[in-house]
Amino acid sequence: MRSYNPDLTPPWKRSAPVPEVPAEADLVVEEVSTGFCGAVIRCEAGTVTLEDRFGKHRVFPMDPRGFLLEGKVVTLVRPAAGPVRPSRTASGSVAVPGARARVARAGRIYVEGRHDAELVERVWGDDLRIEGVVVEYLEGIDDLPSIVAEFGPAADARLGILVDHLVPGSKESRIAAQVTSPDVLIVGHPYIDVWEAVKPSSVGIPAWPAVPRGQDWKTGVCHALGWPQNTGAAWQHILSKVHSYKDLEPSLLGRVEELIDFVTAP
Repeated sequence: MRSYNPDLTPPWKRSAPVPEVPAEADLVVEEVSTGFCGAVIRCEAGTVTLEDRFGKHRVFPMDPRGFLLEGKVVTLVRPAAGPVRPSRTASGSVAVPGARARVARAGRIYVEGRHDAELVERVWGDDLRIEGVVVEYLEGIDDLPSIVAEFGPAADARLGILVDHLVPGSKESRIAAQVTSPDVLIVGHPYIDVWEAVKPSSVGIPAWPAVPRGQDWKTGVCHALGWPQNTGAAWQHILSKVHSYKDLEPSLLGRVEELIDFVTAP
């Protein structure tokens, strides 16, 4: 005899079927339990990554009935074409899927330290590889004139240099003024350290603290914010909060774009 198990759930308590919607790039949805609203930027391994209008990223499981699309409940599913990849790079440029890195140019971009180089790579890495621009870091700029002379800049091998705390009257501005080659462009941001070029809101702090003169700035920041006195770990925490150009101050964004344009100009 065939068994019969009728559904005794009252009709008004039964869950109506909902549409399944592919999690295509740039689809804007709202996660039902948190209210987080954002565009799909990645879909993989049963999860979807959303980016809100402030550039914040959140990863959510693709549970049934887990999202709202134009106010209606839907179930997100993986697109048939495979993983969703961002339509733009972290710098905001249009992404070029499958693009191969260009052979490195003779020109270079120099930045002051490792943290500067890591930040530039995080936001502009895809663009730099397509353009064939290599970024190298210096341990300070005290010997900048001799470093430039050793590089030997030329019209087909331009050199762009990003300097911290490049403000009138600073030691950095006096050193930069000693370099006069037309094939070298030196630009900088006003911050004592590149940490400050990351927006405080992205890091989750109200503002970067003021550190008294004579005190190591990074150590002072860790102390003021109640972070462990480990500047390396602090930087990795800061860097992890940078997902795109939206997490950086305009005073850094413009300078890096200027250097890339200078080095890649015909």
